[in-house]
Amino acid sequence: MKKTKVGDSVAVKPGVQDPDLHFDIGGWQGRITIIRPGKRGKTILTIEWDSVTLKNMPGWAIEKSEQQGLDWAVMNLASHQVEPATPRDKKTSVAKVKRELASQYAWSDLGEQGKRIKKIVAGADADGETDALAAWGEYLEEHLTFPFEAKVHEFQERSPLRAGDRVKVTRITDVDEWYGVIAHLQVGRRQYDFPLCELKVVDEHSPNYQMVDDYAVWFANR
Repeated sequence: MKKTKVGDSVAVKPGVQDPDLHFDIGGWQGRITIIRPGKRGKTILTIEWDSVTLKNMPGWAIEKSEQQGLDWAVMNLASHQVEPATPRDKKTSVAKVKRELASQYAWSDLGEQGKRIKKIVAGADADGETDALAAWGEYLEEHLTFPFEAKVHEFQERSPLRAGDRVKVTRITDVDEWYGVIAHLQVGRRQYDFPLCELKVVDEHSPNYQMVDDYAVWFANR
C-alpha cells in the first residue's frame, strides 16, 4: 500500500486473522494511531477501530479480550495486511461506542464472578456509582442470611477493630457514598457500624461468603 500516516483510515484485507484470537477480521476498518518499524523490514500499524467495526464486533471476542487483558478497541497489524479506506465516522462516535461497550462488557475478565456482579449492577447508571451501590444494598439485604460470622481482613487505621478480629454481622444498616454498604456488627457486648467490603465471611461454604466476596471485589474495582 502507499505510504501511510497517523490518522489515515484503513481496512483489513480479506483473510487476515486476529493475531491473538485467530479468527477472520477481513473488512474491519479503523484509523492509524501509531506507525513503528517491525521485524524483517515490516511496518507495524496500531489501528483504532472505528465505531462501525466496534458495533459489529462479536461479543465473544470482546469478552475473550477482556479475560486475556487485551484492548479490543485497537490492534497491531503489518502495513501489508491493510489497505486505504474512506473514513465512515467521526472520532466522537468512536469514543461514544467505546464507552457503551466498556459498560456492557465490564467485569468480563472475572469469569463467573464477573457475570454475577454484572447481573446485580445491570441497569445502574454507567457514569456514576450511586445506583450501583443502591442495587448492592438492596440485593445484600434481601439475600444475605443474618446473623453470620465474619473477620476483618484489612487493617483499620481509625477503628477499634483490627485485621483478624472476629465479628457477628447482624444486618445491613446503610449505604454510604464513600464507604459503601454498611453492616451492623457485634463484638462481645460492643456494637459497630462497619464497611461490609472490609469483611470476609468465615464459613467459606456459606452462600453468604460468595455474595460478600463478590461485593468486595466490585467495590475495590468499581
